[in-house]
Amino acid sequence: MKELETKLGYCFCNRSLLSEALNHSSYANEHRAQGEQSNERLEFLGDSVLGFVTADYLFALHQDLPEGDLTRQRAALVCEQSLYEVAKELDLGKYLKLGKGEDAGGGRTRPSILADATEAVFAAVYLDGGIEAASALIHRVLLDKEGTHADELVQDYKTALQELVQRRTGQVLSYRMVGESGPDHAKTFTVEVLLNGVAVGAGHGHSKKEAEQAAAELQRRFGPRDIRIPYIGPVIGSHVGPDMIAVVFWGNDKREELSVADRIAKKVKGGE
Repeated sequence: MKELETKLGYCFCNRSLLSEALNHSSYANEHRAQGEQSNERLEFLGDSVLGFVTADYLFALHQDLPEGDLTRQRAALVCEQSLYEVAKELDLGKYLKLGKGEDAGGGRTRPSILADATEAVFAAVYLDGGIEAASALIHRVLLDKEGTHADELVQDYKTALQELVQRRTGQVLSYRMVGESGPDHAKTFTVEVLLNGVAVGAGHGHSKKEAEQAAAELQRRFGPRDIRIPYIGPVIGSHVGPDMIAVVFWGNDKREELSVADRIAKKVKGGE
């Protein structure tokens, strides 16, 4: 615990707060008899603390930016990917307390788990040392490193799609979770994006937030009506490894002419 405190640059008066911030729900469920609490409540609080500190920072830094641009930059700074990068810098996965199944399923490197734990740590520092201590930590590990490059950060796809839709009046965008699959330690969520109540796309992810972002980005870029995810077998899986994604589109071939290689192949096969 002291090693993590050194990385955070903060020494806790009440170390039980930091300990709770590292408790994943899978661990808390397995140790309920010992009174262990998950970090979900701290994550909830940390999300608000992070949002406030980031908003305050951007408000002072960009005094001429309108509300929409400030919102977009804040969303980019506090998104899951940004928090995941912070967690990797701190090697937070090393200190997480996970259930046996979650640990075996790669929970220590899962972006959603690490991002949530990062927010929980922010909340723990806030409860232990107040908003000044929490703000100092957030600036040190996140804002001072990336704040001046917020435009270059990972795009918040939900915000981007919302802005695209708002260019036309009377358009209402919403999201609906339509399914979940897999074991508790490795669930996959499916979310549809709806325009005026009609499903116009879908996305999948290991958290509801991730699935919503995927649905928004796929719809914004490609506008698909149907997205299907087949699962590969053990032979291919053992060769490509975890987190590999292949995307295949079915549609009309819009090329005006065949490439030289395709023309040769067509002649070899007896075509024109």
